[in-house]
Amino acid sequence: MGSLLYQALSSTALLSLGLYHLIFTTLNYLKSPHTYTSKPYHPLPSTNHPRLRPIQLYFIIFSLSIAILHHLILATDSDPLIKGSTPVHRLTSLQSASLLFLFLILSISLLLPLRLPHDFSFSLLSLLFLLHSSLQTSLSSLQTSSLEAKCDSISSSLSALSSFLCLILACFPRLFPADAALAATFCLRGLWALQTGLILYAEPFIPEGCHKLLDVVKGVEGSTQCDLDESKFRALAILDLAFVIHVMLVMIIVLVTYALVNATVGGVRRVGSYEALPTSSALPTDSNHIQMKALAGTQA
Repeated sequence: MGSLLYQALSSTALLSLGLYHLIFTTLNYLKSPHTYTSKPYHPLPSTNHPRLRPIQLYFIIFSLSIAILHHLILATDSDPLIKGSTPVHRLTSLQSASLLFLFLILSISLLLPLRLPHDFSFSLLSLLFLLHSSLQTSLSSLQTSSLEAKCDSISSSLSALSSFLCLILACFPRLFPADAALAATFCLRGLWALQTGLILYAEPFIPEGCHKLLDVVKGVEGSTQCDLDESKFRALAILDLAFVIHVMLVMIIVLVTYALVNATVGGVRRVGSYEALPTSSALPTDSNHIQMKALAGTQA
């Protein structure tokens, strides 16, 4: 839903958020694996400006505010492409804005002096992502464009996966793979938002056999259509292939991020453990040597 510009901004915000969370999650885990615990957000390390520490929350609040404003503006436009003249488009836009407002309230609550427990925050996030998955599924069923329905369906699956991971972190806050996977889903969602904008609203990326309706000035829901079933099936197969490629890219991002953070932080931890090994291994050797001398003296 929305124009190419909005999809590009959403992609940048989600990808930045996912990378930030992935880097600091990996950093905290490698620094202290035994005391590691997942967090809904990661403040910056100690700085001269304490108010800048929750910069991640500031960024989330700003991005959610822009998204809410965008959906409210969409709710004021008429969209004759969906179910004729019925107000389906306006209602779904208001539903999206309301759900994003719940995410905004949760983000603001994390800035309050009386902060929510981490497990409770993850539980609320799990519920909100589940609601978002349900909303995306509903939007997919209302689409007159098979391409946009496919994009909404994949977005719904990503929200369901995020909900499941948040629920796991609420129950097992020490589970680093789940926390890293949650960050990876944000990166994947960001890449998919860009893919959605390109394949629906950018003429060079629209699959062959599909096109935007000529009487539509701006990109809205259902404006990209495929004339033949053969073209539609080919376009859907291209979307499936694109999603697999995005998953591969996210896996590479996760592995490279872990390797880079491990090279800067994990290497220091390994050096410290190796320094203790010669001392501990030298003691038994010396003691055994002394005992052998004593035995030799006794036999003499």
